[in-house]
Amino acid sequence: MTGSVTPPPRLPEPGKERMNLPLAPTDEPPQLRADAARNRTLLLDAASRLLSGCGAADLTMESVAAAAGVGKGTVFRRFGDRAGLLIALLDHREKQLQAAFLSGPPPLGPGASAADRLHAFGPAVLRHERDHHPLILASRTDPLRNYAVPAHHLRINHIAMLLRQANVPGDPELLAHSLLGSIDTALVHHLTTERGMPLERLEEAWHHLVTRLGAPA
Repeated sequence: MTGSVTPPPRLPEPGKERMNLPLAPTDEPPQLRADAARNRTLLLDAASRLLSGCGAADLTMESVAAAAGVGKGTVFRRFGDRAGLLIALLDHREKQLQAAFLSGPPPLGPGASAADRLHAFGPAVLRHERDHHPLILASRTDPLRNYAVPAHHLRINHIAMLLRQANVPGDPELLAHSLLGSIDTALVHHLTTERGMPLERLEEAWHHLVTRLGAPA
């Protein structure tokens, strides 16, 4: 994510939910010049190779520039800072998750009831992010930055839409934030790594929350 922040999409009015929300890139503007796109791909490929070898903690803008054979300034211009680079590395994985819950097969995608899709969403996010905890956590240098990422807004809007469709009482946007907060990467990492909780226990807790809100499976 670079210096500019994409404004959050507006939540749909009740009864006017959008069934097909657009994929929301983590940080990338909708169109890039061909040369800029090539440079971005070159840098991300270099960063991915370094990430596999040294891990997120030791990934630096300087090392990416050296591995890609470009100047350090090129990396900063493309991604803004190290956090922006790390977020960009997560972009492709995020798009895969978005495709799954926006247009993939049920129960996560369309074709199932809103309640069933809500129940499927939490475990899908937990499994999706399980193998990327170090990378995600390393990208969070600003505690407020995550809330400005378009992909986060898409998740909130999607959950809120399903809550409305399932006729769950209450403020759908605030309830969506509460639900998504229960499977936040930092919390999940703490519970699974520091507390030794199995991921299945967290998935079951998601189902309990959704059911208590009034959307039984």
